[in-house]
Amino acid sequence: MAGSGYLRYVALGDSQTEGLGDGDEVRGLRGWADRLAEQLARDNPDVRYANLAVRGRLAGQVRAEQLAPALALKPDLATVVAGVNDVLRPRFDPDEVAGHLEAMFAALTAQGARVATLTFPDIGRIAPPARPLVPRVLALNARIREAARRHDVIVADSEPYPAVTDPRLWSADRLHASPDGHARIAAAVAHALALPGSDDSWTRPLPPDPAALSGLRAARAELRWAGAFLGPWLVRRVRGRSSGDGRQAKRPALLPVTVLADGT
Repeated sequence: MAGSGYLRYVALGDSQTEGLGDGDEVRGLRGWADRLAEQLARDNPDVRYANLAVRGRLAGQVRAEQLAPALALKPDLATVVAGVNDVLRPRFDPDEVAGHLEAMFAALTAQGARVATLTFPDIGRIAPPARPLVPRVLALNARIREAARRHDVIVADSEPYPAVTDPRLWSADRLHASPDGHARIAAAVAHALALPGSDDSWTRPLPPDPAALSGLRAARAELRWAGAFLGPWLVRRVRGRSSGDGRQAKRPALLPVTVLADGT
């Protein structure tokens, strides 16, 4: 099934799929999965969409908590994106994480869904203090591609494109995409799925940024980021807490899609 033929789209994942960085807790979160659903609905207003993603979830938790509800919704299109929270943990096993993702790929494709996933960008270019984690990201990406090939899963492969690490595409915490970043992720998945009107424009660099920081100002920005975001994140990890504690999926049922007027 291709293009506007998709009628039942279900998104599984963590905070990125939930939409953090695009909207807020008062007005609501949008995010790349919502934007992808809107693109589907522009071609077919009969599309129904559910988003089971919950922030802070590890890949194993996504599998344990979201796979069965997703299968019960009988999607013809599903997106499965998880693993970054695993990469950030002290103990990281890329084979274990990829195994959870592959189990979801296998179950959803076996039921007849078209499944799409993402690889992750070079987080060291987004947040330089995270450079030691880059080998983990590369290892996970390689295993995602391998698992996807085995199950005929579509991959929106962001890793080869430096444009996706442009700071303007990321929110202040550098863990979640900005609204423009979420729009690019949606465009990448739409392009991978060959949806009508999609193209490779998401891979192209943004215009030069005259406000880009350098030298001492950039170093100070790194210190501010560490104090405002990295420190609190580490405290939560030490305490065994997660940003998703007590949270439920924002859109657990298949519902009609409202296409926003701005179309972005």
